[in-house]
Amino acid sequence: MKDRPGRIRFNFNDSNQISFHEESCSMSDSSADLDRMITGYWISQAIYAAAKFGIADHLQEGPQSVDTLAAVTSTNPGALYRLLRALASVGIFAENGEGQFELTPLAEPLRSDVPGSKRALALMSGDEQFKAWAEIEYSIRTGEIAFDKVFGKPIFDYLGEHPEKARIFDAAMVGIHGRESDAIAKAYDFSGINVVADIGGGNGSQMIGLLQQESSLKGIVFDLPHVVERAKENVEYAGLTDRCALVGGNFFEAVPGGADLYMMRHIIHDWHEDKALAILRNCHAAMPEGGKLLVVESVIPPGNEPFGGKFLDLVMLLIPGGKERTEEEYRTLFAQANFELTRVIPTDTEVSIVEAVKR
Repeated sequence: MKDRPGRIRFNFNDSNQISFHEESCSMSDSSADLDRMITGYWISQAIYAAAKFGIADHLQEGPQSVDTLAAVTSTNPGALYRLLRALASVGIFAENGEGQFELTPLAEPLRSDVPGSKRALALMSGDEQFKAWAEIEYSIRTGEIAFDKVFGKPIFDYLGEHPEKARIFDAAMVGIHGRESDAIAKAYDFSGINVVADIGGGNGSQMIGLLQQESSLKGIVFDLPHVVERAKENVEYAGLTDRCALVGGNFFEAVPGGADLYMMRHIIHDWHEDKALAILRNCHAAMPEGGKLLVVESVIPPGNEPFGGKFLDLVMLLIPGGKERTEEEYRTLFAQANFELTRVIPTDTEVSIVEAVKR
């Protein structure tokens, strides 16, 4: 008889990535672990509430009483105490001996003003995305997009109509993927490249990081016009306006020429095959012969091993309607757009660089 599998423990390692390991366990251990997984949204929504009211920001100068916090956040003191007591029990905030609450290492990233802040991620995950996840049955039953059902339109149309939500989305993406910029520059040799085009470059953070590390490079950030406007301030602040062109447009219609290398980070996974192919074919049309394409995504490994991209794949199903892919799925997709997948390069983060050349 096959041994009963152990339980999977997960934690965040020093690189802020989820790591998993397996331990032997009894049936009662498994049941308790399953209970925690089933009710996991209790914690995530409590974090969302704390982020919504800016609790970590109000504690950055030191411990505060619940009455003080309630006054500055316009909340009910009793209810706020119950929220903070619950979060303190899992290491987010702590109640001291004087009845005040203070920051902990887990609570620090919920501040708005720290590098790699997770506040925007908590706000995005606890609001629109949580509502979409509530419709997971609909998506699994039909294969359709839960976000569209809840909000009546695709997510990127929604963000275009709600600038404040778009700013939260941008900040959340930096909080999630910020480390990837350094990891990409470390893993890939950009020597010999003159101009890099970041297709779907968002707020410009990826290109800014790359240009800061590679002083000989020039860049193009291409995205929807209203998105490029959000990138403009960041590029100007970084002092890179002379090396970085900002181009507005629609990658389903065309992408700008003039680059030696085209890259897309977390773009192709937003779209199903037909739209992903449209983007790739437009890149192909703009690229020089023998030009290279880099697609930065979570490449799904085979087997049952834990991998965060497998749950990110569910996010893609529910929110934009895309998918995470295996290496073979990328190979097939690229071939349909007349690219040849040449290699998959791992990075220090969960994402890999999928390199292809124009055929």
